[in-house]
Amino acid sequence: MCQLLQALPLWQHWYYVLVERTTVSGAAVYFQLTTQLQDCSRPGLTRSSSGPSSSLNMPQSFGSAGGLSSLEGLPDSGFSISAANTSWGDSSTLQPSCWPIRPTLRNELDTFSVHFYIFFGPNVAVPPDRPALFSINLLPVLDSGGVLNLELRLNMSSVQGENLTVFGCLNYGVPLISGDNVSFSCQTESLFGFSLSVNTTNGISRLRIPYPQTGTWYLNLRSLCSSEHGWRQCNNISAELNLRTFLSPCINECGTYGQCKLLRTNNYLYAACECRAGWSGWGCTDNTLAFTYGFQLLSTLLLCLSNLMFLPAVLIALRGRYLLEASVYIFTMFFSTFYHACDQPGIVVFCIMEYDVLQFCDFLGSLMSVWVTVISMARLQPIIKQVLYLLGAMLLSMALQLDRHGLWNLLGPSLFAVGIMAIAWTFRTIRRRHCYPPTWKRWLFYLCPGTLIASSAVALYAFVETEENYFYIHSIWHMLIAGSVGFLLPPRAKSDGRVTPLARRKGCGYQLCVNEQEELGLVDPGSVSINSICTS
Repeated sequence: MCQLLQALPLWQHWYYVLVERTTVSGAAVYFQLTTQLQDCSRPGLTRSSSGPSSSLNMPQSFGSAGGLSSLEGLPDSGFSISAANTSWGDSSTLQPSCWPIRPTLRNELDTFSVHFYIFFGPNVAVPPDRPALFSINLLPVLDSGGVLNLELRLNMSSVQGENLTVFGCLNYGVPLISGDNVSFSCQTESLFGFSLSVNTTNGISRLRIPYPQTGTWYLNLRSLCSSEHGWRQCNNISAELNLRTFLSPCINECGTYGQCKLLRTNNYLYAACECRAGWSGWGCTDNTLAFTYGFQLLSTLLLCLSNLMFLPAVLIALRGRYLLEASVYIFTMFFSTFYHACDQPGIVVFCIMEYDVLQFCDFLGSLMSVWVTVISMARLQPIIKQVLYLLGAMLLSMALQLDRHGLWNLLGPSLFAVGIMAIAWTFRTIRRRHCYPPTWKRWLFYLCPGTLIASSAVALYAFVETEENYFYIHSIWHMLIAGSVGFLLPPRAKSDGRVTPLARRKGCGYQLCVNEQEELGLVDPGSVSINSICTS
């Protein structure tokens, strides 16, 4: 005969019994399996189960059920489990280890945002002679991806000068109740719970469980008073507590250095903190590798002040009478500065408008700066250039709405603009039968250095920049891309030297009529041909 006593079985859970034979003989082995459940609210009633229901999952050749029998030889556990755990009644009629459990009501506010309310709460009374039990039911899937929060707050006016301590134990499946009146335990050989306590010195206690197991959780509260010889039962003092239980997506909304985000993996939804500025932990509270204030200030200043490199590009554009290009550079410099001031991970943050607006304007300005610079280098007719400027602004806005962080959002427009410039230069080279731009000084001192600087900036942005080196690599990107504009932007176009009829009538003497000069600068004056000599 083999007997097993389970004093604290989990409620609403299946138990599986594995029976193995120790001999290898081919004879059939017959056995009888009987279970017994004692209801603590009705000590005289014992429910036993045996018969066909006990062998439904057994192989027929391995065992069969016998007749009904009782387990009279089982020892008394000293602890009974209530089958009617939500029954209410006079506690004096119950056994000392059988107490009513107060259920909680749930109020769903949002995803992973649920408040659990207690009847006639949130203030609860813990009597001196017995524990107070509460149940919290977490639904599958809906409640497993957040954080279970429990807060106890002791009402000091209810202790009446006693050195009282309220112990709490939160555990899953079955409540853990101490076996005597002068001690409190939150674990057994097979079960373990989360403990918390409040007293007259520390009146607040909080417990947080990330990603809790779904099912029923039980909270056991017990009040004890300290004495010279240890703990004792309090004398007719019912401690009053304020109990708050709720689910939240993240711990303390991830604090100052974090952001709470909802994530989905394999159809499983859960919330997690995305920590910044070197902070880590469940609630972004671990500052072991956190950035100092000076480091945060330095990174912000580098990212913002590096945009001042656009000032030389603006001055060069204004000197060359490229007013539209200069306005694009000013737009980029302004929004890039304030976007990076608002994008910082720490506390050195300054936002003049919504973050999403600043980010869109910064990305659009950066792409438009590249676009207008390359298109202006193509030396197209004014009407064609204006159409390409407007078309580029509309297409780039659409591309940024689709994916702002895509690498091809930068490379695609740049390569397309370079293609337009190459076609225009090739056509002009074929028509004139001379390399365009025509002077080696333009290639050596402007185009080659500008192309090298811009290529280095794109390489850093695409292959070197990471989250760890972002603040100084991206600052270098600002300076390189802005500096390349000063080399690549073509000089001011020469005005047409044709003499108007009015000037021809008013002029006197001889005048030189030059139909066309080279579009780019650094042209040797001796190479200018004189098409005709006009007289007044």
